[in-house]
Amino acid sequence: MIKALKYILGFVFLALIMGVILWTFSPEFKKAVQLRFLSKVSEVAVERMASNPDAQGTVAADFINIPIEAREIAPGIFQATGVGNAHLITTSNGHVLFDTGLSTQVAKQMEVLKPHLGGQKVSHIVVSHSHADHAGGTKAWHENGIEIVAHEEFSEEQRYLEELQDYQWFRNRTLFPFMPESPPRLGLIAYGGISPTITVANGTPLILDQGGRNMEILALPGAEGADNLVLWLPKERILFSGDFFGPIFPQFPNIFTMRGEKIRKPVEYIRSLETIMALDPLMIVPSHRNPITDKAAIDDGLGRIHGATKHVHDAVVEGMNSGKTVEDLMSEIALPEGHELTQEHGKVSWAVKSIWEYYMTWFHFDKTTELYAVRQDGVHADLVELAGADKLTKRAQAYIDAGEPLKALHLLDILGEAQTHEALILREAVLELLRTEAKATTNNSYEIYWLDYKLRETRAKLNERALQD
Repeated sequence: MIKALKYILGFVFLALIMGVILWTFSPEFKKAVQLRFLSKVSEVAVERMASNPDAQGTVAADFINIPIEAREIAPGIFQATGVGNAHLITTSNGHVLFDTGLSTQVAKQMEVLKPHLGGQKVSHIVVSHSHADHAGGTKAWHENGIEIVAHEEFSEEQRYLEELQDYQWFRNRTLFPFMPESPPRLGLIAYGGISPTITVANGTPLILDQGGRNMEILALPGAEGADNLVLWLPKERILFSGDFFGPIFPQFPNIFTMRGEKIRKPVEYIRSLETIMALDPLMIVPSHRNPITDKAAIDDGLGRIHGATKHVHDAVVEGMNSGKTVEDLMSEIALPEGHELTQEHGKVSWAVKSIWEYYMTWFHFDKTTELYAVRQDGVHADLVELAGADKLTKRAQAYIDAGEPLKALHLLDILGEAQTHEALILREAVLELLRTEAKATTNNSYEIYWLDYKLRETRAKLNERALQD
């Protein structure tokens, strides 16, 4: 704890110094100081994660602890590992950088890639999309004369993420309690501020021929947003996929992300997949984790992702046309045999709801109150008064005993501030049941993060009651 406090105090001190420097010295000196500062920030982040019990065993902890090192993954192609990988594609006439990782890790990634630059400079920075773990280091790498290549929708995606940063930060910190209390807003570490000099449109690849390398940059939206790019080396048949497949290959795609972003377009994703399948890659290099080099695994994975996504999409459309509710479809639709995929990141039932609402928006055409500003829980106190907290609690217990914990949770939600000690104990039991089921079935990381948050919240209330008593 003392060690963690020292790191945090040191971080605050360095932040103050950096703030003064940003106002005083030349751009080159400012950047050099900021890069040294970012190296310290990265150390603080690792220490903060290691000292927080809520972070132990999480996917986020696994990612932040990935060592930053450079490795040659193909002749003249180097990957700097980290939370988000950065890739250096060398040529005899200027190098191409694909993705730049997190701003907090860019200094160390630049350091490990520097020996591989030789006598050449970076000519192009290709940003796969606007997420901070892929674009965060761009400002640190950028110098005069370097082209920044992005999707034509990049600036719009960056705009809305930047404008909603405070709202999204609260959501993310709810899921990841080890994050800082507020988003950083100084210099290189601040989100946003990237201005593409070359944009790529859907259906119109950008061709780069330089220094003996032939490269194609394709706009393939629908995966991690509308602004997704991939980079294809046709001679080597290597695909730099960014976050097109998410952090796991193969996985069911994250058409919906519960941390909160725009819904991704399912049909666009299917078409983008078909484009990648037609390329017939020998190697896929994602910007998370390791390259995939097993051709049979690549072909099988692409086929399963395509088949699973198309099946879920078509089943939703068919179900809507037959008059089924979104809840019916969330319960019924499953991955077909032969197209099983991990749902650790993207979850089928959430994709079903996202596809339904993508086509028909939030009004489900059943409850009139959905059209107005008065929430349903605005009358929960009336229900508690009429039915009684004890009766609702007993019925919740009966649902738990009958193996229907979600119905129990609905009743416990109605209690609101009227929750008794017994009701809080039942809520804790329900959340533990749901967490156990999640771990045993999809093991979806976001679902587990949310249930962990609600468990922490419930246990804090139980502790408050115990102190009051």
